[in-house]
Amino acid sequence: MIEILTDLAALRARVSQWRREGLTVAFVPTMGNLHDGHFSLVRLARSHADRVVASVFVNPTQFGPNEDFGQYPRTPDADARGLEAAGCDAMWLPSVETMYPYGVDATVRVQVPGVTTTLEGAHRPGHFDGVATVVSRLFLQVQPDVAVFGRKDYQQLAVIRYMVRDMAFPIEIVGADIVREANGLAMSSRNQYLSADERAHAARIRQCLLAMAAAVRSGQPRAEVEQQAAERLAADSFAPDYAVVRRPDLTEPGDGERGPRVALIAARLGRTRLIDNFEFDA
Repeated sequence: MIEILTDLAALRARVSQWRREGLTVAFVPTMGNLHDGHFSLVRLARSHADRVVASVFVNPTQFGPNEDFGQYPRTPDADARGLEAAGCDAMWLPSVETMYPYGVDATVRVQVPGVTTTLEGAHRPGHFDGVATVVSRLFLQVQPDVAVFGRKDYQQLAVIRYMVRDMAFPIEIVGADIVREANGLAMSSRNQYLSADERAHAARIRQCLLAMAAAVRSGQPRAEVEQQAAERLAADSFAPDYAVVRRPDLTEPGDGERGPRVALIAARLGRTRLIDNFEFDA
């Protein structure tokens, strides 16, 4: 039976008890409204540790002024049932007051340089400051041995890795493969905002990513690949924020340079903003 914890002292007591028993702890941070992609993170976490804690917290500091914090779906009862079925031992359900005891506007913030300024960081100013701020707090609250993050939020994973190394958190970061729907659409809580027709159409983002990888492998200049991808998305009823090819550290590779690459897309379809990526070797 999953244990639902809403008090920080109770969370720490439970983790301390596991530690005394010689057990290792894995952690999966989420914002709730969970789906099979999240549950796959829990199953992966279970393979890395004896006990698994998942947090459900809709974090106000990572939403911009025109984003959907107030409307973000909150489904804690369904989340708890799904987490239990996936093998989670404890669900950490903190309040905003627990997470930010001095209030959101007066909180100590964590800012990761460099990797946060491009792509999502450029289109969502302050977003990654909010992510780093809340994840660092969650790490201090749970004190896990391992933490699991999905690769769909590729840049977020890069930010977390940077922060963990720079701040010497004694935590192993595990990146989990993207879980997709049958048509190739990356699973996301925001997919529920798509109509049935939009949901089918959204799978074309995946097709565009694969086409970008094929073009890079064929030797086509990166700037042309990116321009053609953006034009393809726009012609296909998407409003792209970016369609780019980067090194794994999100720096820009030179034409003809070989090595691992990631193609990344962020685009709106109707009122829903979708992100996806594809890792490949050039």
